[in-house]
Amino acid sequence: MKQLLPFFVINLILSMLVGPLGAETLYNGIRLPAEWPVNSRDPKSRAPMDVPYLKAPPQVIPIDVGRQLFVDDFLIAETTLTRTHHVAKKHAGNPVFKPTTPDEIGPADSQRAVCYLGHGGVFYDPTVQLFKMWYTADWRGGLALATSRDAIHWERPNLGLAGGNLILARGSAQVGGDNAVWLDTTATNPAERVKFLADHTGKRKSHFLSTIADDGRVLNETAAGSAGDYCSFFYNPFRRVWVYSIKRSGPYGRNRYYAESPVYGQPGAFDRSVYWADADDLDKPDPKIGDAPQLYSVSAVAYESIMLGMFQILLGPRNSICELGNFPKFTALKIGYSRDGFHWDRPDRRAFIGPTQRDGDWDRGYVHTTTGVCLVVGDQLFFPYTAYSGIAPDGHRGMYTGASVGLAVLRRDGFASMDAKDKAGTLTTRPVSFSGRQLFVNAAVPVDGELRVEVVDENGAPIAPFTRENCVPVAADKTLQAITWNGATDLATLRGRPVRFRFHLSRGSLYAFWVSPDASGASRGYLGAGGPGYPGVIDTVGAAARP
Repeated sequence: MKQLLPFFVINLILSMLVGPLGAETLYNGIRLPAEWPVNSRDPKSRAPMDVPYLKAPPQVIPIDVGRQLFVDDFLIAETTLTRTHHVAKKHAGNPVFKPTTPDEIGPADSQRAVCYLGHGGVFYDPTVQLFKMWYTADWRGGLALATSRDAIHWERPNLGLAGGNLILARGSAQVGGDNAVWLDTTATNPAERVKFLADHTGKRKSHFLSTIADDGRVLNETAAGSAGDYCSFFYNPFRRVWVYSIKRSGPYGRNRYYAESPVYGQPGAFDRSVYWADADDLDKPDPKIGDAPQLYSVSAVAYESIMLGMFQILLGPRNSICELGNFPKFTALKIGYSRDGFHWDRPDRRAFIGPTQRDGDWDRGYVHTTTGVCLVVGDQLFFPYTAYSGIAPDGHRGMYTGASVGLAVLRRDGFASMDAKDKAGTLTTRPVSFSGRQLFVNAAVPVDGELRVEVVDENGAPIAPFTRENCVPVAADKTLQAITWNGATDLATLRGRPVRFRFHLSRGSLYAFWVSPDASGASRGYLGAGGPGYPGVIDTVGAAARP
């Protein structure tokens, strides 16, 4: 317990600190403005979102929470390394889950044969050591549950509720046209673990927030307010607020509004929203379609020390064209990063997970993310997603027909790497502070390369014995690698003192660094939608989570 105390105490204190005029200071040193959420963005602007903390980062950045990622320049004072952004690779065995049951195939109407996440939810439940997938069985059908031990091979448990693996039957008052589900593993009341958002389907003119008990009862239902379809929500643990991602229409079509609440299910939550995000000038039209992109959805989750966002960008064509041609519209999933939970940096506008646009492919179009966004599985991140073929097993075609679930895979922390190729290079951080003891990195360094780290003071002078010469060189490809120095047991003498880390790299890639309280390498950061080996969604065990 003595090792855990500094992290939780510091996290609690930082989350409660306020500056002038009630401004909140975050875990990473960012100070929010007094007006929050910010209500100054212009829906008519197509300029990329301004990110204030990248223009004026804190003088000293606390790094006690999570692995520190190089997705932006927040942590970097200077570098001669080159940043490379990476996209996920689709699993070779896709789709991993497809419509087979009568409930999923559905009635013989124009849209059928659908296993639809959108947004659904895919999480790891540590209480039963299973992955759980909440999805809609057939187009506008009932809410169903599937389980898995590896997130690749799925089973449909007989729940004894609405038939088979259905939680809510098609046509029930509570089920929505689009369903968003969040597994809250921190909930102390078992009846509040599964949080549920359903939109109106013509039966009721609002979105509803509720929870689902183990016996299928929908509890604590409150009206969130009116909005477009396909809204979602997520939890921001860094600020301890529930965030509602609200779909509305603006000057350029679909966009997203933001509302937050410290308590889930607050009535009228959507009514306190502000304009948030949109497709912008850096989201280019698909050359084969030509339509201006629109923002279809934003889902997010806490991953290590950042909020990880998945932006679903609509490429077109218009619904009327897709309906006439009986094929799905085309959307692509693009990645975004936030360190304050509201402002998003989107440095790579390639599709992180995209459609093939080829007739006959299971993932031809209409690609969706899920609540929870990603899972931590060993040294990899799994990204579940839905895609549409437009074709049912019997050959019937339709715009919303033939949806299955696939996986995309990325190296853990692998969103961006700082690379040394032909020439050796360095990266020096801004001043940081920590209460841990042991430095770790996620790096891929070949046998003919080398990584060394030195600790320098705020003026750049090396601090003995943590010099480059004393550092034990690393040449390994590991997502959890300790850094050590001859003449030093650990970094305990530097705790609480502003220092900089200077990384010296030849031939290789650096993905992340962090200072752990112990030799396990536990980051005390967040794990997305969870994963095997972890007791919850915070990494408290480090290397012990490995199979």
